[in-house]
Amino acid sequence: MSAVSRFLFRVVLCLLTLPALAAMSPDLDGLVEVRAKRMDEAYLLPGADFRQYTAVIIDTPEVAFDKDWMRNMNETRILSRRVSQADAEKIAAATRSGLVEAFQDEFRKAGYTIATAPGADVLRLSPSIVKLYINAPDVMAPDRSRTYTIDAGEATLQLKARDSVSGALLGMAVDRREARGTGFVTWTNSVTNRSDFRRLFQQWARICIKGLDELKAGSPVSPEAASPK
Repeated sequence: MSAVSRFLFRVVLCLLTLPALAAMSPDLDGLVEVRAKRMDEAYLLPGADFRQYTAVIIDTPEVAFDKDWMRNMNETRILSRRVSQADAEKIAAATRSGLVEAFQDEFRKAGYTIATAPGADVLRLSPSIVKLYINAPDVMAPDRSRTYTIDAGEATLQLKARDSVSGALLGMAVDRREARGTGFVTWTNSVTNRSDFRRLFQQWARICIKGLDELKAGSPVSPEAASPK
């Protein structure tokens, strides 16, 4: 390959890579990074005022598995216990409903109203679960084999907070955690997976509630308070 050809190849490769890199970058839309107390990353809109919010809408989350999850699972499984696309869709559906249920329960316990329509006092929370990795997905199989693990798996939460009326993006948080069980090697099945991930979702919800309460106490968000974590 000539020098000119190599240069053109690099240019084309760069152009093809840019859209992928842009898709991986968070859409901050005016948000600035702040010091995250309880999550890996946090971003806020300078001047945002959270004091009016006494109710929340919890959107149904999007769920995406780790890109290597299904391949890794099926590499070591016999044919009858391999994870199918249908199995993955069932797990994703259970994750969506489990997260919404946990967030609604925890916010309700904390005194927030669970709204079903936008309003001046309603904050819209839009969660997404990405890089979901279930260590031992329990699939229907004729054999009675069991899988033992220390934890159920891991996931990353991406949460956006918007004013429900204007749709303005007020904040965003990102956090990766493991869904931990007893801390000992135990039999893992669909029941224990749901239980372990529910505890993780409850933990995330409580962190969000504490963060929202602190934002309400410190509103409006000062531009001077925003700084790299």
